[in-house]
Amino acid sequence: MNSQIAAFLTIDGVATGAIYVLIALGIVLIFAVTRVIFVPFGDIAAFAALTLAGLETGQLPGTVGLVAVLAVLATLVESVSLLRAGRGAQIPRALLFYLVLPMIPAAAVFLTAGMVLPIALRIVLALALILPIAPLLDRLIFRPIADATVLLLLTVSVALHFALVGLGLLFFGPEGVRTEALTDYTLILGEIPIAGQSILIVAAAILFSGLLFLFFEFTLAGKSLHATAVNRTGARLMGIRPERTGTIAYLLGSLLAGVSGILISPVNTIFYDSGFLLGLKAFVGAIIGGLVSFPVTAIGSLFVGILESFAAFQSSSFKEVIVFSILIPVLLWRSYTVAHSEEDIDE
Repeated sequence: MNSQIAAFLTIDGVATGAIYVLIALGIVLIFAVTRVIFVPFGDIAAFAALTLAGLETGQLPGTVGLVAVLAVLATLVESVSLLRAGRGAQIPRALLFYLVLPMIPAAAVFLTAGMVLPIALRIVLALALILPIAPLLDRLIFRPIADATVLLLLTVSVALHFALVGLGLLFFGPEGVRTEALTDYTLILGEIPIAGQSILIVAAAILFSGLLFLFFEFTLAGKSLHATAVNRTGARLMGIRPERTGTIAYLLGSLLAGVSGILISPVNTIFYDSGFLLGLKAFVGAIIGGLVSFPVTAIGSLFVGILESFAAFQSSSFKEVIVFSILIPVLLWRSYTVAHSEEDIDE
């Protein structure tokens, strides 16, 4: 290995790490607010890439049916819950949020299937279709057991991941896809070419990290999310509804997952089950950040991407082993340095 190869590997690792940054930030955001380690996060990113690929080839993506079914089920569950609580007057608002809004992008994609659309419009449609998935899954799966232990929530999250993988195989088939590159620009830095797609990925990670910071610091909704993350019970006593903040967290998570899937699909072949490894490697970065610190999570995710790049050069067969092995010293270090608290299983 010489300096030029090292520079190539570093640039590739930073671009890959930037994708992990987007996914890891979403994982930390959802966990901090809801205590759910959202394992299917990577699956939603893969669905975004596969949906965009379907739009490019003029096919109707299976995510249209997924969103439609989830919307109907979530609406029924929410309506029954409101009737039992004696709040039937709020059903029209539930219909708007859980049925009408998710069905708008689903209907738009259904009506434009087979048409030749500009790339910008395809991206917007794919993102709009992916956006409701996480909030709808939250309403159906996680909100009824919101007060369960973290271990139970994790078990349900893993089961949901396997269900989505099966649906992904049903919707998209076993073939891998790559989408059209968003730019053909190449930057020559010294003697090292840097693809414009890599620049876009890094820029997107910086942009969304900055927007998240501004959201948490300067908006009322962001402060509500932060308060819920710090003290769920205290936030409820101050009039903040954890259900609403959880929905906002899942919406932001879906957006980050969709953006990451669309950005990585032109440079990596995406399969129906590619989301598992994407999410797992991003989870390593989230663990480095302790599932609480956004800046440390971002740094840890970049480190994972660079480590993976160099590990693939040295031994591609063992790159995953090398990446996941860093969990051991990180977890050992945290087990000795972080105070532990036992969760009350009777809650």
